[in-house]
Amino acid sequence: MSVKTSQAILALRQTLPNAHLVTPGTTDEYQSLNDSYLSGFESDLSPACIFLPKSKEEVAAFVRVLRPFVGDVQFAIRAAGRQPLPGCANVQDGITVDLRSLTGVEVRDGLVQVAAGESWGAVYERLEPRGLGVTGGGLSLFSTREGFICDNVVNFEVVVSSGEILNANARENTDLWVALRGGGNNLGIVTRFDFRTFKQGSIYAGFVWYFKQSFPDQMAALVKELTSADASVEAHLMLSIAYAQVFGNGNDVVCLNQLYYTQPIEEPPVLSPFVHVQPQRSEMNTMKIQTIFEATKEQSAAGKSMIRCLYMNVCVKADVETLITGGNIWCEELEPVKDAAGLMCSYTLQPYPVSQLRKTSENGGNVLGLDPDNGPVINVLLLSYWAGKNDDERVTSFMQKALKRIERNAKDRGTLVPFIYWNYAFLDQEALQSYSEENVRKLRAASKKYDPDGVFQTACPGGFKLFK
Repeated sequence: MSVKTSQAILALRQTLPNAHLVTPGTTDEYQSLNDSYLSGFESDLSPACIFLPKSKEEVAAFVRVLRPFVGDVQFAIRAAGRQPLPGCANVQDGITVDLRSLTGVEVRDGLVQVAAGESWGAVYERLEPRGLGVTGGGLSLFSTREGFICDNVVNFEVVVSSGEILNANARENTDLWVALRGGGNNLGIVTRFDFRTFKQGSIYAGFVWYFKQSFPDQMAALVKELTSADASVEAHLMLSIAYAQVFGNGNDVVCLNQLYYTQPIEEPPVLSPFVHVQPQRSEMNTMKIQTIFEATKEQSAAGKSMIRCLYMNVCVKADVETLITGGNIWCEELEPVKDAAGLMCSYTLQPYPVSQLRKTSENGGNVLGLDPDNGPVINVLLLSYWAGKNDDERVTSFMQKALKRIERNAKDRGTLVPFIYWNYAFLDQEALQSYSEENVRKLRAASKKYDPDGVFQTACPGGFKLFK
């Protein structure tokens, strides 16, 4: 630990004598907190101190205390710790601000106010008895109808670099409001999100497992639905080719459809091609009418970490041959690493339908740069979980090779979309630059206005920075 870092921690203790500060070697709590990230790549980093603020005022005090140390002391911001990008939510030898103690869910005036450390399960559990829903929790199952999660935030409560606590919404600090819809950790520390809610009851949802030979027809059905003039706004579809040593399926891959229909209707026609795909593992079919809370728990259970974890992604147009070839490329590159300990990985298609993209302008705008006039987009997510550090280089190399070939295939076909989803991006992917020059200019202008000294550019190195 550097002298300056020690001084910053001491200054924080003096300013907040009752603060929850955890340092290495003092208690078992430090290791427990540092081991609780989705990805071991984050846990590999060892901060000099983990600060768990109990209020927005403590977050603001932290920012004010840190200002004199900018350039000498680095910090990271951790909310859920679900993004596996190394260094995104943790920092070596610096101070990690862990927001898990900022909890609370309040429902009022058609909104749900969610503290930054709260779980999505708690949000849905609170809304369900009221017959309400919200667009949130990963790639939301309501996004086809309601738009991106960020487009449904009507207000951010955020601590900016001065230590001031601001509200950013359609009436005040509007440029910051739009910039935070995609700007990551470049602009401040968000302490509360206010989301719009909507009337919502039970849904028809679940998983369908089947075999590789059926995947091309499933991709064709997906493209047909996305490009249909009357595409359903109630259906949310995710298709995957997956491999896991625990499947007990020999050395072959299997396929998975994660399907959601946001009305309590069993087997709606739009889902029929995906529910009734044959042959399938019928004993693993979980399709049923269920509550949102139940569906969220099922999705979360499917994504638990196996210690090491990485995501990479590319976006393409809804084109059958691009998707089929991409899946074949992924399967080819997978072969040499199938023996990696505990490997579980997938080639997953997550669509952004036109109905979803149109909601951006309707809800005030964001900085992602996706235009509904260009048609539906499919995010191709490559994800891998595995057990030990010894296989880090092999698995990372497999993913990078597959990604480059998939990108080249899409580019050659004219179906590559120049957008990279930040939450699924790897270190060498330029997520911010993919938003378009105009949106990067908006983000830089907001940064200079709300962070004129570049605190979040200099002292908070994780993620993707605006002025690199």
